[in-house]
Amino acid sequence: MQLEFYKYQGTGNDFVMIDNRSDFFPKENTQLIAHLCDRRFGIGGDGLILLENDTTTDFKMVYYNSDGNQSSMCGNGGRCLVAFAKKLNVIQNDTTFIATDGLHHATIEDDGLVSLQMIDVAEVKVSSDHVFLNTGSPHHVQLVDDLENYNIKENGAAIRYGDLYGKAGSNINFVKQIDDTTFSLRTYERGVEDETLSCGTGATAVAIAMNVLGKTDASSIDLNVEGGKLVVSFDKKEGQFTHVFLKGPAEFVFKGTIEI
Repeated sequence: MQLEFYKYQGTGNDFVMIDNRSDFFPKENTQLIAHLCDRRFGIGGDGLILLENDTTTDFKMVYYNSDGNQSSMCGNGGRCLVAFAKKLNVIQNDTTFIATDGLHHATIEDDGLVSLQMIDVAEVKVSSDHVFLNTGSPHHVQLVDDLENYNIKENGAAIRYGDLYGKAGSNINFVKQIDDTTFSLRTYERGVEDETLSCGTGATAVAIAMNVLGKTDASSIDLNVEGGKLVVSFDKKEGQFTHVFLKGPAEFVFKGTIEI
């Protein structure tokens, strides 16, 4: 069978996109999904995303990590799926869709940047050397010295597989403050089991964590990721973060077919 796919990337976080509105894709075939995400033997991507029909919203997002397993929310993937939905003429510049963590609203701006509303965050756990919160996916946030030379894969894996998070694990973000409103981060992603060039839910987690720690009082924060720049904005009231938006580029790379 010939499978038609589209490749998208958001600040270097890349995804295999499939239009599954006719419900033909073998969704339980973990081995196939992992193969399609393989950079040497397949198409290559940090994840695979299905765009499906939904009865109450514009479309449904089904996200798989590159290990082939269905996973929690992916912020950059959500933004790329919005761009993909527009390319398919499913939407124009404004949309509401459903994902594993609930409803998401998104807009495509005149310059092509996609702004995606993330879930509200009410619980942020602050420890002596890190912060933990869920922004649609679980995230460990930790400030480090010498971020540029920090061994992300080794240190990230040690925390992800350590006693702190047990079998479920967590995504691990290492952070450096640049100025009052700007932070750089590098992320070890659960399910990819390596550093990725960008993580949208991770950038969202870092922005909120840095506000909670008092490193910034800004409500719009610039995030430098390895693959580019993202902006996270939010409203904060009595320790709760609402109207959380992740904004950045979401770009079509190429289209193709592969025999499966």
